[in-house]
Amino acid sequence: MSKPSTQVIAIGNAIVDVMAPCEDALIERLGLVRGGMTLIDAQRAHELYDAMGPAREISGGSAANTLAGLAALGSTCAFIGQVADDQLGEVFAHDIRAGGISFATPARAGDPPTARCLIFVTPDGQRTMSTFLGASQFLPPAALDEAAIADAEVLYLEGYLWDPEEPRAAMRRAIAAARGAGRKVAFTLSDAFVIDRHGDDFRAMIAAGEIDILFANHIELAALTGHDDFHAGIDALKDKVPMLVVTRSEQGAVAAAQGALHEVPAEPVAQVVDTTGAGDLFAAGFLHGHVSGYPVAECLKLGAICAAEIISHYGARPEADLKALVKARFS
Repeated sequence: MSKPSTQVIAIGNAIVDVMAPCEDALIERLGLVRGGMTLIDAQRAHELYDAMGPAREISGGSAANTLAGLAALGSTCAFIGQVADDQLGEVFAHDIRAGGISFATPARAGDPPTARCLIFVTPDGQRTMSTFLGASQFLPPAALDEAAIADAEVLYLEGYLWDPEEPRAAMRRAIAAARGAGRKVAFTLSDAFVIDRHGDDFRAMIAAGEIDILFANHIELAALTGHDDFHAGIDALKDKVPMLVVTRSEQGAVAAAQGALHEVPAEPVAQVVDTTGAGDLFAAGFLHGHVSGYPVAECLKLGAICAAEIISHYGARPEADLKALVKARFS
């Protein structure tokens, strides 16, 4: 098997986050699910945007955020995702390429517009997300660069994008290309609502041995396994995937691999400003360690360091020098 030229290639939603602080009362008035993520249509997106206070636009999307962290740590990365030929599409493409990530998916002409996620952040740092998927849900299998997928050490897939039919077909094709080339497939479950809709698919993929590294948080673990008890959920999955990584917010994270269980505490944070992207950046740190050949315990610590950086400010893209943070924490 040839040496890969790219360490991680990801397929995910190409989204621009529109973020604004708000009080809890606004969440209630708008009928939003506090701390959750809800898919919305174009009309609802306009309604919520009109209700927002002053907002910031920051390129997002779960897998793209993970790649931003990976690239900041020094990993070579590529992204596959669909934007429209519009202003937000240009913002997304500029931001991801400026981060040193290869992005060659052609923009889509006409409606729907580029996806956007409207994020309301309450004073405790909790984010409530409403996502209009727009163009991102029309990523066709034909847009895949199968040669690039085969030439990447890890294919990273975002569960959020499993919902629409076209990108789901594209991701199945990508898994086949990666496995055919002897590469690893990493998958993040993304949200409990995705598991509610597609859990049978995910369980079948796990049973078929199509996932090498599975990322989840404790809520997603319970939804996938049916076990509310955290340790029972770990036991139910640990022998079914080569690497299981589960985050637990302020309680740190656990990884199960090769019959061994590894744990890491959460890194200290002076103030939690915004939890958007915490799981995405944890995955970035972990995957960077993985493709760099680090032991599992060190991969977990890298994930915790990156997650702590991201929740200390608004937005799901790193602002501090992640390399410097890692060096300081490991010295």
